[in-house]
Amino acid sequence: MALRLFGANSSNRLMSFVGLLSVGGLAMAVAILVTVLSVVNGFERELRERVLAVLPHGTVYSRTGFEDWRVTRSELLRQPGVLGVAPVVEGQGLLVVNGELTGIAFRGIDPEFESTVSILPEFVEDGLLAQLASTRYGTILGAELARQVGVSRGDHISLVLPDVGFSLTGPVVTTRRLTVLGTFEVGADIDKTHIYLSISDAQKLKRQSDIDGLVVRIPDLFDIHRVLHGISLADPSLYGISWMRQNGSLYNAIGTQKATLFLLLLVLVAVAVFNVVSNLVMTVDDNRSEIAILRTMGASPGDLRWIFILHGLMVGVVGLLIGLLLGLALTLSLGNIYAVLTQWFQLTLMQEYFIRYLPTEILIEDLAIISAVSLVISFLATIYPASRAAVANPVEALQYEV
Repeated sequence: MALRLFGANSSNRLMSFVGLLSVGGLAMAVAILVTVLSVVNGFERELRERVLAVLPHGTVYSRTGFEDWRVTRSELLRQPGVLGVAPVVEGQGLLVVNGELTGIAFRGIDPEFESTVSILPEFVEDGLLAQLASTRYGTILGAELARQVGVSRGDHISLVLPDVGFSLTGPVVTTRRLTVLGTFEVGADIDKTHIYLSISDAQKLKRQSDIDGLVVRIPDLFDIHRVLHGISLADPSLYGISWMRQNGSLYNAIGTQKATLFLLLLVLVAVAVFNVVSNLVMTVDDNRSEIAILRTMGASPGDLRWIFILHGLMVGVVGLLIGLLLGLALTLSLGNIYAVLTQWFQLTLMQEYFIRYLPTEILIEDLAIISAVSLVISFLATIYPASRAAVANPVEALQYEV
């Protein structure tokens, strides 16, 4: 009977419109919720698997200096949970190209060990890291940085370090001419802020013979604090700084944003369910004589209540299924749509974010939560109209019937 009520309003144009509106409104709300949460999931995934896979999970420093970093590296590799360890020399400076100054961060790496702590080798041409080790003062630039300053492979750039020395002629800044060997493009913020040198060249630039630290990679980046704490306990002269120092606030902000958006968009679902209430109330009023006949045939108020509850849940289920299908279709095509619109209209909507494209990721648990909450809201919305049908007086409903 609930199924028959679900399709019984086609003869009444107003009822058909209200029914279509209730299903369509719920479907649009669910589709928007699925799409927005998938975009937030995509940002979280890219930060975790791309940005943080290039940057170090943690860096171990020494309070007394590394007597032999290779020995320390071997000791760190014996620590539980450590997958890879590589030396690093890091600093900041200014690139000077055609009289223009650009602030950058540089990292001196050892190509032999870098692949054990970073996915950077996946984003450069084959053999480029080996060339970095064999070329005196060669460098690999982020692709966006290279486009910004207008250089390509084989060009020369000047790197100015902030430390100042003194000579007979006065203060002197450290300046070195570098040869561009190639570029890397991760699709993240480091594409416009970082350059890579060989570790020996970086040591010469900073006028030091030691490394700055040892980069540590672990299986679960959220376990980095425990691993670094274990390293400090094993050797008190060592201390570590995790990725959360630089990117933790951003990662937490994405999680908070997801929860906030989920709550706000659930309000949109709740508003859409009001159409379901209107549809049910009108269905009850439009079928007063049928309700009265059922009562006279022996149907109890509980029977009528469940008939209209099931009818309302059918409306909710249909709207939910259509919304899920629309949301999945929109999410799967959203990246291509964004790329086409960006190319056509020369948009720069993602320039302020840590990645330059629109990522999406559909999680089964999100779909399950959306479905469950939407059905609960739809069920709650049916209680008032169903109760109204249950208490209808059959005498009043039939006395005006011919």
